[in-house]
Amino acid sequence: MAKILIVDDELNIRQMLKSILEKHNYIIDVAEDGKIALEKIKNDFYDIVLCDIKMPEMDGFEFLKALKEIETNPTVIMMTAFGSIETAIEAIRAGAYDYISKPFKPDEVIIAIKKAEERERLIKENALLKRETNEKILKEIVCESHAMKEILKAIEKIAPYKQPVLITGESGVGKEVVARLIHEKSPRYKKPFVAINCAAIPETLLESELFGHAKGAFTDASKPKRGLLEYADGGTCFLDEISEMQENLQSKLLRFLEDGEVRRIGDIHPIKVDVRIISATNKNLQTLIEEGKFRLDLYYRLNVIPIHLPPLRERKEDIYFFIKKEIQKRHIEITDEALNILLNYHWPGNFRELKNFFERLFIFLDKPIIETSDIPEYMIDIDTSEIKPDAKFISLKRAIVDLEKDYIKRALILTNGNRLKAAKLLEISPRSLHYKLKEYNIE
Repeated sequence: MAKILIVDDELNIRQMLKSILEKHNYIIDVAEDGKIALEKIKNDFYDIVLCDIKMPEMDGFEFLKALKEIETNPTVIMMTAFGSIETAIEAIRAGAYDYISKPFKPDEVIIAIKKAEERERLIKENALLKRETNEKILKEIVCESHAMKEILKAIEKIAPYKQPVLITGESGVGKEVVARLIHEKSPRYKKPFVAINCAAIPETLLESELFGHAKGAFTDASKPKRGLLEYADGGTCFLDEISEMQENLQSKLLRFLEDGEVRRIGDIHPIKVDVRIISATNKNLQTLIEEGKFRLDLYYRLNVIPIHLPPLRERKEDIYFFIKKEIQKRHIEITDEALNILLNYHWPGNFRELKNFFERLFIFLDKPIIETSDIPEYMIDIDTSEIKPDAKFISLKRAIVDLEKDYIKRALILTNGNRLKAAKLLEISPRSLHYKLKEYNIE
């Protein structure tokens, strides 16, 4: 049950409330004024505080103000004399959750406490969801490489601020994941994170999606509509593929960044909103500026804090970590040859391609080991166009296979056919040796 602190300068009120609440199995503590209550809250945990408004030493309003300076944040229900509704409303504006009027009936007290308990439950659920969201986002970011560790450090530094962020990098490197992480680690995490792909929405609709429209602004505008920038008020708006935004809309976005005001299509009245803009692109915006396709002034507004995500081919530590995590999760193995092929493949689709590859692989894999035969030819094929027809040459893949077969046979000869000893000599697991014997048809 909830732990409740009763704060009132009248002894009979404290005793009465204590008696009522203890009958419902609540854990009760009492304090005769706001100062004593604050000391108790600093040294103990309370779910709910029942506090009188009029008290000597420190009244309820001073108590609420001082409570904001303490890390703990119990739900506060104010108690006020009958007829002082205006005072009670003022207390709610100051940070109280609810109020009850004196003299009160036991049922009224219990109902107020039950409502406060429900609020506490929702707060705890939201906190849990927040932690799970952070963990989920972090799981999507592989940060074993030095470059990604530096980016994580940068995110910690920039998250608390409002300045726009421009994330650059190839398609599939995880730009939206980084944007979400910035939002989740910022003070804005309780507010919306709105993502919009500028390349996926036609120009005529994109303006309405971002800024909204007034009733009658165009033929199908039968009612007013809030834009995504309005919806994201207090939170973050992620503009993916910002390079695809048309010039007339670029100028409207620039104006929004300068004055923080949204003007719906067909409306002359501006709406003030507080939104952090994070944009992303896989193109070189400076090249587009030189070609006259992107505004220089908008670029400077968006590129206040730049983050560049390097391609996966430059982050072999991240590829290795991801592969190891995937195979350990499924309790399988991978041969050194297969691992080297995956580490050295250039992954043009970056993490999106890497994840899709393993999802597809595990659907069709019918053995507990990944071998070169499980990897598509396009990942391991070499360009032989310049090799002369009469050249005596075999592929590296075939050479490795022949060498591996020879080593396995020699190991079995040296160990008199003892497979356990042969596996140890080859420095592979007995299970791997078993599958290799089967694959190479070695008796």
